[in-house]
Amino acid sequence: DSDLSMRTLSTPSPALIFPPNSPGFQNGRESSTSSSSVTGETVAMVHSPPPTRLTHPLIRLASKHQKEQANIDRLPDHSVIQIFSFLPTNQLCRCAHVCRRWYNLAWDPRLWRTIRLTSETINVDRALKVLTRRLCQDTPNVCLMLETVIVSGCRRLTDRGLYTIAQCCPELRRLEVSGCYNVSNEAIFDVVSLCPNLEHLDVSGCSKVTCISLTREASIKLSPLHGKQISIRYLDMTDCFVLEDEGLHTIAAHCTQLTHLYLRRCVRITDEGLRYLMIYCTSIKELSVSDCRFVSDFGMREIAKLESRLRYLSIAHCGRITDVGIRYIAKYCSKLRYLNARGCEGITDHGVEYLAKNCTKLKSLDIGKCPLVSDTGLEFLALNCFNLKRLSLKSCESITGQGLQIVAANCFDLQMLNVQDCDVSVDALRFVKRHCKRCIIEHTNPAFF
Repeated sequence: DSDLSMRTLSTPSPALIFPPNSPGFQNGRESSTSSSSVTGETVAMVHSPPPTRLTHPLIRLASKHQKEQANIDRLPDHSVIQIFSFLPTNQLCRCAHVCRRWYNLAWDPRLWRTIRLTSETINVDRALKVLTRRLCQDTPNVCLMLETVIVSGCRRLTDRGLYTIAQCCPELRRLEVSGCYNVSNEAIFDVVSLCPNLEHLDVSGCSKVTCISLTREASIKLSPLHGKQISIRYLDMTDCFVLEDEGLHTIAAHCTQLTHLYLRRCVRITDEGLRYLMIYCTSIKELSVSDCRFVSDFGMREIAKLESRLRYLSIAHCGRITDVGIRYIAKYCSKLRYLNARGCEGITDHGVEYLAKNCTKLKSLDIGKCPLVSDTGLEFLALNCFNLKRLSLKSCESITGQGLQIVAANCFDLQMLNVQDCDVSVDALRFVKRHCKRCIIEHTNPAFF
């Protein structure tokens, strides 16, 4: 590159990521050392260290005298680095263009454990290529410091960008590509195969992702133990609409260490997929199958096999789940802390009673839009779940002020109560407020304020 002669051994050359009309362009022209001259898109740019003197047009001295030091320059290095740590990667690269001191601080290794790109206009593939190339200068072709890559919402990310990460970042522990719908299975396979320490993977909204598995080459190399080689513990596949039971089977067989799994709106998943999941992934603590309309009470029987390990469960809008499924969960998952059953219209007071008597440590419960739950169910909750902090009863037609008063008189730690579209009086809401002083009440009663 043209800037190699100007770069010191201790400080790498920064990569700027910003649009062509940004302050990084001098006199309306791109810097002569930029890596791209494409007009109208955001690209990755490489430049030499700026001069010691402040020249950036956005920086103004605090005094009328040019020689007086700006207020921010009075901060010690560690304070400036702390401020820089809150910036996304593209803004951090802009800071490196301000002055020589900021250039050195912006490329402190502690700031480059994470790459966070947030703009939809960024040419993410090129940005990742430029950044990893610079971060690999001390260890050719391998970036040992980078542990987290967050490019959520960057719709221009493609498999090419993930291939770059897979090839250069063997120490990667966290990858978030939510909303990047151009990402496919092949690139994900490469990442999980070449980054053995990857623990956190978010592919929510990546509609082309139907499975998580090792590449064929990695599977052959690690056989027969390759099923235990993917160390992912946190997996979010929300809105991966094409995911089916067979894909979930493969995921479970390869990701046996899963503790957090989110399958919201994976509408093709059925009870059979959950059966596969429980065979291999016995350490799951948090599970969401919200809006998976084919999941029924049989699926709850499978989930109940997690027993006391399960702490968080979301089955919202799973219309096939009834009191039978709730009884399975309540009987075996006694340490459940969070349950979202909103829209499960088959749940009645009997299901709530069984839940309250067996899951006494419940802290958060959402049974909104369950028309068969009445004040009787609330009484069971109030007399058994004293640690309840969040309760949603939105659109529960059978709930009245009497039930709310019983809850408020027993659950003093209540912090959030949702009674929107419920027929409750102002007096009942005031009673709740008197007994649960820290409680935030969401309501639709215009007379209460």
